[in-house]
Amino acid sequence: MSDQLLPASIQLSVMLCSTLVLTVSCVLITSAGSQKLHVVACEGSVAQLKCENGEVISVTSATYGRRDQKTCIAGRPTNQITNVQCSRSSDSVGQSCNGKQSCSITAANSVFGDPCAGTYKYLEVEYKCENPERKPQSGPTVACEGSVAQLQCDKGEVISVTSATYGRRDQKTCIAGRPANQITNVQCSRSSDSVGQRCNGKQLCNVEASNSMFGDPCVGTYKYLEVEYICYAFLTG
Repeated sequence: MSDQLLPASIQLSVMLCSTLVLTVSCVLITSAGSQKLHVVACEGSVAQLKCENGEVISVTSATYGRRDQKTCIAGRPTNQITNVQCSRSSDSVGQSCNGKQSCSITAANSVFGDPCAGTYKYLEVEYKCENPERKPQSGPTVACEGSVAQLQCDKGEVISVTSATYGRRDQKTCIAGRPANQITNVQCSRSSDSVGQRCNGKQLCNVEASNSMFGDPCVGTYKYLEVEYICYAFLTG
């Protein structure tokens, strides 16, 4: 068949796919040069969403269930792939992954619920990699031990944590009402990835500054949580 017989929309786009065990990843390159990435993960496997350096994930759609009898059928009996009217859309993928460079989501009933008991399901995600505008905050967010750090971006923006430490690095921060022996040790700060894991991709995030959350890097010292982050505003047009 010649190119002249193909619809223009097909002539102006290219689909590239790669297949791994229980997962399929595709890239649709449109005539405008933009990319829509398509990932399928069979039930029990993990969907991997990933963008290049300087880009972040923006999920456009996510469904969990079954919509056809062709996807994720290897080794499955007929009765597990017959029901193709059980797909359920989900906002949780976007909530977990938007604003991150990479993100892993397990295709499981425990994550999305079970839209059709007895049917073997799959997770299907479409997303874009975008170059967002970065808006650094004016200064670090500090929460004294026992209080809560609130990270917040404007509407349409998401958090990206650049650094987070818990402990004590000076004798000036969080000292009100504290005896000298609780603020003397300034060599007990500990960096933490858990703030980024908890908050990246969200518009608003609260994190408690406590030993139960971060461990105790210096027993007897009154500590504080210090977080630096950027708000990503997705560019349009």
